[in-house]
Amino acid sequence: MLSKVLVITGPTASGKSQLALDLAATYPLEIISADSMQVYRYMDIGTDKATPEEMNRVRHHLIDIKYPDEDWSVSEFQELARKAVADIVHRGRLPCIVGGTGFYIRALLYDFPLKDAPPNRKLRQELSDLAKRRGNAVVHDMLKHVDPESYRSLHPNDLKRVIRAIEYYQATNRPISERKHLEKERIYDSLMIGLKWDRKELYERIDDRVDEQFSRGLVEEVLVLVDKGYSEDLNSMQGLGYKEVYWMLKGLATEAETRAILKRNSRRFAKRQLTWFSKEEGIIWLPFGKHKSRNQLIEQARRLIDDWLET
Repeated sequence: MLSKVLVITGPTASGKSQLALDLAATYPLEIISADSMQVYRYMDIGTDKATPEEMNRVRHHLIDIKYPDEDWSVSEFQELARKAVADIVHRGRLPCIVGGTGFYIRALLYDFPLKDAPPNRKLRQELSDLAKRRGNAVVHDMLKHVDPESYRSLHPNDLKRVIRAIEYYQATNRPISERKHLEKERIYDSLMIGLKWDRKELYERIDDRVDEQFSRGLVEEVLVLVDKGYSEDLNSMQGLGYKEVYWMLKGLATEAETRAILKRNSRRFAKRQLTWFSKEEGIIWLPFGKHKSRNQLIEQARRLIDDWLET
């Protein structure tokens, strides 16, 4: 009998974490973060990490487990998330995967290999140096002919995954995007709930969240990271908000310009997430927005979960 795993997903700023916290009032949930940035310590505001109070109320996994200069990969996520699922199930509780990193969710739910291309640190360094000299777009363009699907789905600023895709191709002579076609059946009895917003409303939420992040101290958070010696070329510092503010601190943009750039980049990120999710099967999309109250959303999700738990 397959273990039951609940998944709450959707684009950035769609309200995934809040829904999971709300549902924890009804179900014995423990949250496993499927966010590629929330693993890093000291990076709270820019990643919209759960507050200490929220983490005391509902147990969270895979948050604050890495320093910003430590490596983190989807294969390590797959390994640790599956261990967390097994532990949660063993204790009679319900694992709830929460996040918008679609590939992480896919890697957890499906049984497909992630370690078939060993790391090539020399190539990684060469490509990283090339990006520093000539810009991320030059490295990103290298994907166009060898892995068009990854080229379309990855942003040039997502340099870590761009380099990994090139590395994978050179090691296997196959595009990394091909792996999704090799997937087998899910290894868990999973219910996937997605939050669907009107595009205009979602973009307004994203803009509001960026302003809120600045008000909460995003600039000060990046200053702390800089003071601790974490440089802009780290994978963690390529995350939304951190790269843009780092550029501002170097005098390359004003705060107003930085806010506008971050809003634009966040909207583009949401668009890429939506493109990814449009190709995913099995997600039950619940409309959310100004037309629906949070209580209505919670009730709709509860009905789905209750029916699923009874099967």
